[in-house]
Amino acid sequence: MTAVVPGPAGYTRLAVTRQGPVGWLVFDRPERGNAMDAAMLDELEGAWRELDDDPDVRVIVNTGNGPAFQTGLDVAQLARDPAALREQSRRTKRSELRLTAHHNRVAKPVIAAVNGVCAGGGLHFVADADVVIASREAVFLDPHVTVGQVSASEAITLARRAAFEPVLRMALTGRHERISARRAYELGMVSEVVDPPERLRDAARDLAETIALRPAAHTAAVKRALWRALDSRGTGRGAGGRRT
Repeated sequence: MTAVVPGPAGYTRLAVTRQGPVGWLVFDRPERGNAMDAAMLDELEGAWRELDDDPDVRVIVNTGNGPAFQTGLDVAQLARDPAALREQSRRTKRSELRLTAHHNRVAKPVIAAVNGVCAGGGLHFVADADVVIASREAVFLDPHVTVGQVSASEAITLARRAAFEPVLRMALTGRHERISARRAYELGMVSEVVDPPERLRDAARDLAETIALRPAAHTAAVKRALWRALDSRGTGRGAGGRRT
């Protein structure tokens, strides 16, 4: 098995490693459902940039430690950090988010490996990945309206990739609508359901290594061309474009 090489020290909310040509960006707040607090929000931009700039990394896998994939903003923690909350609100209003690979203009292929609950702002990481696979135990929901908020760019982008009506239904019903991994596959939200669930990371690594066999310039060009074509149809994707 290829040795796992850790990333530079300094991450407290993410695990950033390399395994051969595969870079791993792993949410690492399992005790909080991998929700994004101020520290994780700060770390995400640097982690994406680090892996995208590493010449030895050809493909990036994004997944989560623990039973959840990503459950969106840690509203309780951010409420105790007014400066971070104001900054996140400003970026959201101006479509200047720096959460996902797309937000950070990552040129390399990105695989989201959804290991469990993916909720609210966590849907950004599904909507913005190039390929999405999911554990049999994964579940998708959008609780924004339940807590008096509006689902915006993550639902808009997801609706361009998957069947429109089920995504809108999920956004309108909040916590009452949960989409299973199997249903997500039927709707085109994910391209593979992995069973048993403990094989998810192996499946993600195998897929990443297969993609990594192709010339990096070619995979980057394919990614750039297809996303630009999708963006030109009006996805509401927000700030920036992908690296050229």
